Amino acid sequence: MKAIYPGSFDPTTNGHLDIIKRAVKFCDELVVAVLDNNRKESLFTVEERMEHLIVLTKDMPKVSIASFSGLLVDFAKKENANIIIRGLRALTDFEYEFQMALTNRKLNEQIETVFIPTSLDQLYVSSSVVKEISQFSGDISKLVPSQLEEVIHRKIKRRS
Repeated sequence: MKAIYPGSFDPTTNGHLDIIKRAVKFCDELVVAVLDNNRKESLFTVEERMEHLIVLTKDMPKVSIASFSGLLVDFAKKENANIIIRGLRALTDFEYEFQMALTNRKLNEQIETVFIPTSLDQLYVSSSVVKEISQFSGDISKLVPSQLEEVIHRKIKRRS
């Protein structure tokens, strides 16, 4: 069974890695799919985000990294995947993700969405929170993988 875990990963957080590590336990292959959304201003380019994920998942043989734009169901079909993995932090995540799951299923009846609730220690972690804390030179060491901590701070400083 092949699954896709889509997201912006801008930047990748410990919460994202938690979902990846848990998702690979029940699928044969997991494609971590970086969304290329030109309507949203990102901190990192798609290529940078993919490189971060490649480094962070290098010891996970069932994980591959790709990028996509457009409809997720079209990307899933191209990848021969019929499972979409989504992480849930709070009830507000569920409302949005539930709507998206139903929409994706309407567009492609072969697609199933699996929701993975975040671990309690990652409940409050989001890419937006990481960027905001870093913007004020705050400590993000408990929120992101150590390999990305300095990279994020440098990128934020260059943008300011």
